[in-house]
Amino acid sequence: MGQVLSEEEKPAPLSHEELVKELANIFADKCFTSLELYSLKQVFKSLAHHEQRVGYLKEGTIATYLNVPDILGVSPVLFRMVTYIAAFPFLEDAPAFLGLQQMVIVITLMTDRYRRVLSKDAADKTKLLFKSLAVYDRKLSRPAADMLSGLTNAREQAGNDRQALDNDELVLAAFDALGHVIPDKQQNMLATHEAMIPGDNFRKFIMLLLLVAPLDPQGRLDSDPNRVTGAGLQCLRTAAESILAAFLDVEQKPGVEYLRFSKVIASCLPFLFRGLTPLFEYFLFSEELDFHKGKKGTSRSPTMFPKPEQPILQDTGSIMNASILSQMSFFLPGNLLFRRLRLLYAGDEDGFSMGSFEAKVFKWKAPTILLVCGTRLRDDSDHHSNGSAPAFWASLPPRRFPRGSSGEAERLTFGVYVPEPWKLTHRECFGGEDTILFQLEPIHDLFRASSLNKDYISFARPSASLSHAGVSFGCPPPRPSQAYRRSSIIALGPVSLMLDSSFEFGCFTHDYASKGGAFHTSMIREYDFQERFEIGSVEVWGCGGDEEAKDQAERWAWEAREAEARRRINLGTGDIEADRALLEMAGLVGSNRNGGSMA
Repeated sequence: MGQVLSEEEKPAPLSHEELVKELANIFADKCFTSLELYSLKQVFKSLAHHEQRVGYLKEGTIATYLNVPDILGVSPVLFRMVTYIAAFPFLEDAPAFLGLQQMVIVITLMTDRYRRVLSKDAADKTKLLFKSLAVYDRKLSRPAADMLSGLTNAREQAGNDRQALDNDELVLAAFDALGHVIPDKQQNMLATHEAMIPGDNFRKFIMLLLLVAPLDPQGRLDSDPNRVTGAGLQCLRTAAESILAAFLDVEQKPGVEYLRFSKVIASCLPFLFRGLTPLFEYFLFSEELDFHKGKKGTSRSPTMFPKPEQPILQDTGSIMNASILSQMSFFLPGNLLFRRLRLLYAGDEDGFSMGSFEAKVFKWKAPTILLVCGTRLRDDSDHHSNGSAPAFWASLPPRRFPRGSSGEAERLTFGVYVPEPWKLTHRECFGGEDTILFQLEPIHDLFRASSLNKDYISFARPSASLSHAGVSFGCPPPRPSQAYRRSSIIALGPVSLMLDSSFEFGCFTHDYASKGGAFHTSMIREYDFQERFEIGSVEVWGCGGDEEAKDQAERWAWEAREAEARRRINLGTGDIEADRALLEMAGLVGSNRNGGSMA
């Protein structure tokens, strides 16, 4: 009898709706300030549509409020992602109704505030983002992929994806925070079979990520309309295509599978989703909280949404643009890049010579970024063409790897993040394990420094004692020895970028079988390849601001004064006869030219 009563008194399990409400309350209490919650409520109130006294947000309302450009065509993709995440932690209930509680959950997850509540083991939301962008149509994913790729291990790959997507740690951590035991049914729902992000959808979403990357808190997507019109829009599309190529060969598969998605993000794009934080925090700034209102009857001061004091890129270059800058921010910290870059050297303007490079770049004491772009050289035409191309081909090792990417693209863009000041190379290279070699076009890829050797960066001027000079990354430094003077072949590193001394030609080598040298091999292209190209532009950008520029100018001025002082000491003060007498005493002119002996 007592057992029957205890079973009858046992409280009924909470419904999905009640648990979602409880989770939203936990997030609201621990992840937001009272001012932020008040602002969110005011924003929601002003935007919500109502049915039967229940407020909710529509796709068009969200896109309009966030100033998402129509030209991107990304609004349906964004809305699908939001309505999926709004169902958290009951993802099988997606798409969810976007009420106020659901928006609290969405903003908490999209801005990484959930880390304040959920366990550290659940810190990564990559799996949740993939699911929110993926489709689960068996007809779209597996049969199409089998037909297009012809891979015999398609079923095995699908099994690997399913295993990787099972048991989402973020969902499990949410149930743990609720003190709720996950039911067997929910555990089964966590497995997502045949999941794939359609390539076209992901391309649009990448364009949005490039656009939001430089956003500051309270920043607006429409603050720079040039990024989504004309040449700016074309640059945005080009960068998105290069990033998409790292995830997907559109000629082989129609969409991105999870294992590839997580691998590319971890190795090449660790900061890909950071721009989503300021984008969704825009919901936390209400115009009702403008504390700089004028007196009654006067207009409101527009301080709630301040525009950037300066553009994200102060100088212009033939390679660098706002989209390239955003692309680099996916693997370099944004505080090094946005509104912090200064053009130090541009071959188009300063001349394609190592002397001009040295004069413009050396003495900059902060990190720098070198960018080089060019056009592929083809064996069948450029090798036998007139000019200096044949000599360049002859200077490279005869062993040749295939090109690094498929498709018709002929433009190549490589870059190097140099964390320390430039200097001349004598016997040893400079640089360190923070040096990063990367490719931006036509595919995005990253080659981080290793500790196998220290041949990170070489800057060797042309010299009679050197057979080969130039700027290289990952190559052994030229050595002034008799053996090297006789050699006509450039020593290329296993993973390396080499620019000749005239900045006319370049070569990127990726010897995957070697397992790397000064730089690791690619994590996403597990094969040998090489790109030989005719250089079109070279640029070096300094990471820093006015203080770094002032420091560089002061160092150059000091060296100029020292050189002038030495000249005056050596040659007097301008008295020609006195200067001649001084030179004669030194044995440089006149009767003492061969003198200097005390004998």
